[in-house]
Amino acid sequence: MTVTSALRSLPGLDRSTRRTPNLAAALQQTARRTPHRPAVVFRDLRWTWGELDRRVDALAAALRGAGVAPGQVVLTHSPNCPDLLTVMYAVWRAGAVWAPTNYRLDPDDVAGLARHTQPVLFVCHRDYADHAAALAGVPVWWLGDDPSRHAGPADVEQLIEAHADQRPERYDPRCDDPAWLFFTSGSSGSPKAAVLTHDQMQFVVTNHLADLMPDLRAEDGTLVVAPLSHGAGIHVTMHVARGARIVLLPDRRLDPAVAWSLVEKERVSTMFTVPTILNRLAQHPAAAAFDRSSLRYVIYAGAPITAKDLARDLEALGPVLVQYYGLGEVTGNITVWPPWMHCAPEPGSSPTAGYERTGMQVSIQDSAGNEVDDGERGEICVCGPAVFAGYLNNDEANQKAFRAGWFRTGDIGYMDETGMLFITGRDSEMYISGGSNIDPREVEEKVLKHPDIEQVAVVGVPDAEWGEVGYAVCVLRRGAASTVPDLVEWCALNMPRYKAPRRVIVVSELPTSGYGKVTKVLLKQLLEELGEWPTPVSAP
Repeated sequence: MTVTSALRSLPGLDRSTRRTPNLAAALQQTARRTPHRPAVVFRDLRWTWGELDRRVDALAAALRGAGVAPGQVVLTHSPNCPDLLTVMYAVWRAGAVWAPTNYRLDPDDVAGLARHTQPVLFVCHRDYADHAAALAGVPVWWLGDDPSRHAGPADVEQLIEAHADQRPERYDPRCDDPAWLFFTSGSSGSPKAAVLTHDQMQFVVTNHLADLMPDLRAEDGTLVVAPLSHGAGIHVTMHVARGARIVLLPDRRLDPAVAWSLVEKERVSTMFTVPTILNRLAQHPAAAAFDRSSLRYVIYAGAPITAKDLARDLEALGPVLVQYYGLGEVTGNITVWPPWMHCAPEPGSSPTAGYERTGMQVSIQDSAGNEVDDGERGEICVCGPAVFAGYLNNDEANQKAFRAGWFRTGDIGYMDETGMLFITGRDSEMYISGGSNIDPREVEEKVLKHPDIEQVAVVGVPDAEWGEVGYAVCVLRRGAASTVPDLVEWCALNMPRYKAPRRVIVVSELPTSGYGKVTKVLLKQLLEELGEWPTPVSAP
């Protein structure tokens, strides 16, 4: 008998009975430890950790009183506001599953998510009544930017007042109990609901604290500049665990000057961003106009960053940048590039994504699942405690996502001999021109060497002769003198001809999703609107 076989009978390995802390327990622990320290700052509102914990208790009691049972889904549609945090932690404390949407989605999109997840309750911001109307038959609770405004008995603030000083029946989850349905943004298709569990998320919080912000403490504060429904919500859980205050922007649209003024006023020390937001903040004149000496960690993730932008951001902000790589399905826990390693890469080369996170392992694999050598490209696969349970009600996606215990990211990249990961593109975004596989990101880095090009996104489009060819959608710098024919000719002369974009389309700005990503779907929509996407009839 092996030790492995003997272990199978041990009670601690029975995941059907093994307990894990509730994600909401961290809030209660922080409130007991530092009840009077600031927790949430929004405009003129300031809540302490004790106040936030009591609000969560009351709303969790209201949820249980309304018949919301452990394991049932509470769909939420709201921009960032204080009570979105209340709802988030109250749902977990009640044992239900939080399913936050991107508030920029249309009502029909949210209705589709509801059909997929079957929520028993929809918590909706007052400004999005059309979205609630689209969910016929699902009870609705309301919340808003101003908690003092009451919209009736189904208003979150009213429910909190009605259940003040009540504590819900304690819910102690088992290891595999779901906590969060994380809707992936999707680079080329419809969102999927990734199931995040309480025990997985406890590892995520611990890992983020260890690898991203190892000395985070109660004196710190974070400025939330991205939607709490996605990566910023994960980022907030670390600050709740450490008792570091959460500062929300006063408006939904990001104003860099307002953001930097809050960094100075509230002594903000951390931010979670995506590259588009980071570039807007770092490359805005206000970055130098306010005191940002309190800033220690500016985390960016969610999409690749170009060498040109990284150099500018480093010059503007100094050694505070932290990059991590990790899909929603792995909750940001694949690699990290810490401040002390950050440097601007050579023009035309891609920045690294960093090294493997603590407790996680990366494998670069070929199409058959064999691990390839250092320096050889393949699909980035990962294993470890941060990997999600799977997609809800989506057998086809689950079969594609997992192979021999490895989660397949769909991203293409390679590792160098020191263990640093480099991402070259997504398998779904690569295109084949004349039989050659082409990574759009590699072409983008080459195009960005042109001094007149500020931003670029390359996408493969149908072509009658070559199968597919690359189109470069470009934003030019102010005062640029180059014409489109000039740019096309320059590309042909400065990279292998089969990789050079066949067409260059100049736009005022690149299209981005609600998560700040430039995707193939959005580029196709833009080119179709401009009449530039070839049809089977018009393709050359």
